[in-house]
Amino acid sequence: MGNVWVLAAVWVGLALLATLLANWLKISVALTEIVVGVGAQFAIGAVAGSFSLGAKNEWVSFLAGTGAIVLTFLAGAELDPTVFRSKWKEAGVVGLVGFFAPFLGCSALAHYLLHWSLHASLLAGVALSTTSVAVVYAVMLELGFNKTEFGKAILAACFINDLGTVIALGLIFSPFTLRTVVFVVVGVVAFALLPYITPKFFAKYGGRVSEIEAKYLLLALFALGGLAAWAGSEAVLPAYIIGMMLAGTVGKDHALIRRLRTLTFGLLTPFYFIRAGSFVSVPALIAAPLVFIALFGAKSLTKVVGLFPTVKAFKYQPQEGIYYTLMMSTGLTFGTISSLFGLNHGIITGAQYSYLVATVIASAVVPTMIANQFFMPRHLLAVKVAEVEFAQVTAEGD
Repeated sequence: MGNVWVLAAVWVGLALLATLLANWLKISVALTEIVVGVGAQFAIGAVAGSFSLGAKNEWVSFLAGTGAIVLTFLAGAELDPTVFRSKWKEAGVVGLVGFFAPFLGCSALAHYLLHWSLHASLLAGVALSTTSVAVVYAVMLELGFNKTEFGKAILAACFINDLGTVIALGLIFSPFTLRTVVFVVVGVVAFALLPYITPKFFAKYGGRVSEIEAKYLLLALFALGGLAAWAGSEAVLPAYIIGMMLAGTVGKDHALIRRLRTLTFGLLTPFYFIRAGSFVSVPALIAAPLVFIALFGAKSLTKVVGLFPTVKAFKYQPQEGIYYTLMMSTGLTFGTISSLFGLNHGIITGAQYSYLVATVIASAVVPTMIANQFFMPRHLLAVKVAEVEFAQVTAEGD
């Protein structure tokens, strides 16, 4: 499609369809966007040829990448510093188990059963060790768990899990050069200064129609993202840490968060999720389904076997423990980033990339659907609603 506006209309139309499906099926819109992306590329590609959906167009890639960056930032900003401090032991243990169990299990399966090379197997382990902050945050936000300590604990554990993925990807595969040193030094300085500078800047210049707060945050995200890409890393990696560092300031500005959510969920993330789904090659999966089944089974089994007893050790009820485990079993953002990193650097082949991305996307859909359909701890939401209503009555009484 050469007409950019027609192509944009197609993408927004797919996003609207995904939202309607999410409302009808009572599931997360992030998941329906992924599924719609898979179906749309398969249907349109069968008629108009490869990549007819335009997923590799630069402007589509930019919007999708921006969506991943801002969504990851928002997920970090939702971390309650108080809850994180009180649950650091839980987040650390659950997050590390959530990383190491699938990393070791999937790497071993890829190497010894699928006979992939050592580096390709390690890359598979890294890609399948992730927990999808994007999917988990979107689900927590839609259902209201992001306002509960239960949901915040899951997000904190997701952060530790994906931090392990980022470190492993960097230590095993990324070239350690002078650029890496520059990125680390500048990043550490920026992470330390942002919590100090940001509230002062917002207090002096914020609150205007020009939305200077959003421009300030986008500048920080793009600048550090660009520096990460220049150093041979990925632009989305610093976003979560920036969000976490600003959780005590930006995270408490509910009006600003709502405006950023409107931008992110209304325009940006549909491009990210639909694009991720569009990269799945249905014919390739049909040609060799056992590879996909083996990888998906390994990721799911190692996550559940490792995480469920670990989560239960922190005194959660069985239903809560299963839901927690299934949410931690998802994957998408850093899984696709790791897979694409491997493809771009010749670590894995195009076929291996297709299997990994399909597995990552399946892990975003299947555990979340099972969790929300059968194991959602609705009693926690009921408690939260009661607390909010009690607070409102108390405030009115005062």
